[in-house]
Amino acid sequence: MKHCLAQTKPVKGDITANTSRHLALIEAAIANGADTIFFPELSLTGYEPALAKELATTAGDNRFAVFQKTSDANNIAIGIGAPVRKEDGITISLLLFQPHKPVETYAKHYLHPDEEAFFISGSTTTGTIGENTGTALAICYELSVPAHAEAAYLAGAHTYIASVAKTAEGMNKAAERMAQIARQYGMATLLVNCVGLCDGVVCDGRSSAWNKKGELLGQLDCHSEGLLLVDIATQEVLLKTVR
Repeated sequence: MKHCLAQTKPVKGDITANTSRHLALIEAAIANGADTIFFPELSLTGYEPALAKELATTAGDNRFAVFQKTSDANNIAIGIGAPVRKEDGITISLLLFQPHKPVETYAKHYLHPDEEAFFISGSTTTGTIGENTGTALAICYELSVPAHAEAAYLAGAHTYIASVAKTAEGMNKAAERMAQIARQYGMATLLVNCVGLCDGVVCDGRSSAWNKKGELLGQLDCHSEGLLLVDIATQEVLLKTVR
């Protein structure tokens, strides 16, 4: 499995502009043989909790049909961050577009206390993608909750992918934690972050991948958009590029 991390610089609240940038990065990933591509937390809107009510969408939003079409035509799974409206509130979610399948949604289960004024928790404790549970998904704060990674491991995951929006300090802690998860559970771990301003602070990029021993395989810089493509089977970095 060749997983691609797409490090983006979101345009605050502009779904149209961010969609266009997502598609350009997806095309580049496809050209380099990616099986999956994952984007940062709330990548379609930027991480802007105060705007979540205004920007909240649904999995069936017609604006996102282009992602399903791209997935079908190129046999690639795509994970994109968005605030998704449910009956009882708004979730921080990953929209999962997979070839010739209905769109799925993984909603963040473990919220940071600062998020509770804007969002509700998702109903499942961990997300997966693919025909089995081999690839587990996390959204930002969840990676710091021991029960989350443990649940992924117990479900049979061999790869743990976290979609985040983190500052430099947050990334330092997250990198240490992702390496620890890899060592503890023998899972390859990947983390995709954004760059630029989000919710009034600067996100630090450094999207990264670690092997099953917790050794860093590759990392992007702290200020550029770019792609990091990793072959999980061989534990090799196939592409590391910034724009």
